[in-house]
Amino acid sequence: MNVIFHEDFYQTYTSDPAAEAGRMESIVSVLDGRVDFLRAEPAAEADIAAVHTDTHIHHVRAYGLYDLAALAAGATIQAAMIGLEDPAFALVRPPGHHASAGRSWGFCYFNNMAVAVAKLKREGRIERAFILDIDLHFGDGTVNILGSQDFATIVNPSASRASDYLRQVEEALPSEGVGLIAVSAGFDYGKGDWGGVLAPEDYREIGRMVQEAAIDCGAGCFAVLEGGYNHRVLGVNCLAFLEGLGDLPW
Repeated sequence: MNVIFHEDFYQTYTSDPAAEAGRMESIVSVLDGRVDFLRAEPAAEADIAAVHTDTHIHHVRAYGLYDLAALAAGATIQAAMIGLEDPAFALVRPPGHHASAGRSWGFCYFNNMAVAVAKLKREGRIERAFILDIDLHFGDGTVNILGSQDFATIVNPSASRASDYLRQVEEALPSEGVGLIAVSAGFDYGKGDWGGVLAPEDYREIGRMVQEAAIDCGAGCFAVLEGGYNHRVLGVNCLAFLEGLGDLPW
């Protein structure tokens, strides 16, 4: 499986939990030797401006975070493009699913998912997309940007028991009619993390269900990192999800 990454994502760029030192290392150390790392390239400003206002882009520049946020968006575009043929994962930060067209919050600056999916749609690479957001927190920014677009369906499962959560995912995933299944892969629902619900085997099952749904639809699939903050379990949960998504041995 291809994982899009860049050494600049190791930076501690703010004081928020998504930028905490060691977060990326906790994932890379577990994935190393199991996946193929590809070097991320920044998104073109035109692709960012397609989903964000000029004022918002100016504010991100003023924060001094444009270059890193554009690199995260670019890595997500790369994963989406590769995902049309083979499952792929964008291992990035800052995350993106709370960034709306004109506002940043929740550790997010550019909406990586929206930038990537909208680009594929504009270029005629897909007709419809299904976005599954498995982060603990509702992906309000993605809904703000894409929720009114008739080509995108967005689902944010929510449950206090793993069995209920998995059932929601299974029932929501399409079996036809989409060209891309995209996952905003937050791992803060994990046991030992803020949500305390999902075990590694649950993340593996979610990945497997996504891959199976993509096969049924004749669609591509990819994922991008969102939340997940306990470094002791983050890498394990991420790997388990990718084992299911990419049919990796485990």
